[in-house]
Amino acid sequence: MAKSINQKLKLLYIIEMLYRYTDENHSVTTKEIISYLQEKDVSAERKSIYDDIAVLQDYGMDILKVEEYGGGYYLASREFELPELKLLVDAVQSSRFITHKKSRELIGKLEHLLSVYEAKSLNRQVVVTNRNKTINENIYYNVDMIYNGIAENVKIRFQYFEWTIDKEMKLRRNGDYYEVSPFILTWDDENYYLIAYDERSDMIKHFRVDKMLKPSLTRDIRTGGERFADFDIAAYSNRTFGMFAGTENTVILRCENAMIGVVIDRFGQEVSVRRDGDGHFRARLHVAVSPQFFGWISGLGTKVQIIEPQEVRQAYRDYLHSIYRIYEQ
Repeated sequence: MAKSINQKLKLLYIIEMLYRYTDENHSVTTKEIISYLQEKDVSAERKSIYDDIAVLQDYGMDILKVEEYGGGYYLASREFELPELKLLVDAVQSSRFITHKKSRELIGKLEHLLSVYEAKSLNRQVVVTNRNKTINENIYYNVDMIYNGIAENVKIRFQYFEWTIDKEMKLRRNGDYYEVSPFILTWDDENYYLIAYDERSDMIKHFRVDKMLKPSLTRDIRTGGERFADFDIAAYSNRTFGMFAGTENTVILRCENAMIGVVIDRFGQEVSVRRDGDGHFRARLHVAVSPQFFGWISGLGTKVQIIEPQEVRQAYRDYLHSIYRIYEQ
């Protein structure tokens, strides 16, 4: 009998079946393998399946045989185990710099590294949450461009935006391009940052990668390398970024309009805001009230004040007085 053109793909189809339909709790019998191959227009006999499995085992695949009634084979180990992929899913879901759309795409690709049965377990872990996510779909392009600039030792240029009181993107410098020397990419406080040398101001600066638009490489060699010879990224991050946690509460802040970007960066674009006279707005926030939260508020000085609830306002007053008393002594 003439063999079909797919006959040469026999081993690949067996590998495919083992990856997709087997794990420690699910095996496939020789009969099921033959049936699967027939669906692919590949003919096979029982003895040839035994030989094929032996070849794959010799190649290094961890294929085990089930000795109980019914028998069968399953793939005992993979490049990634289920607990490892669950950790990766958690990382993807909690990353603010990865958009919702890209998060779903990445998790879908991770599911293909498991059997269809374990993939269901992984999918059950995927929970729709209100975690704040970036809206910039070009985040991967931005990261790749920055790494290319670092690898090729050249400067990069890009536009940079900020949020307005109407939650619209507004280009800084009236749309003029920034041109900096990229040196470090860091993931801090749930965001991706570029740390670069800005020759124009002779300073080391950081930029949110998801707020960068139209990045491109220049032909100019990077400058400022001596500034990074003994650069301590951990110390820089601790000095520049912050986190806070504590008892959750709903707090209303009265802020100067210039603070809208700060509020959106911290609490996301869905934060509830409304205008409050000329030059101010009110923000309704769900926050963890703690000394760290008060520290964040105090860092904004007189541009932000707590309006409600009264007990949080009083607690903030007490916090400030406790600091004042230390210095008064």
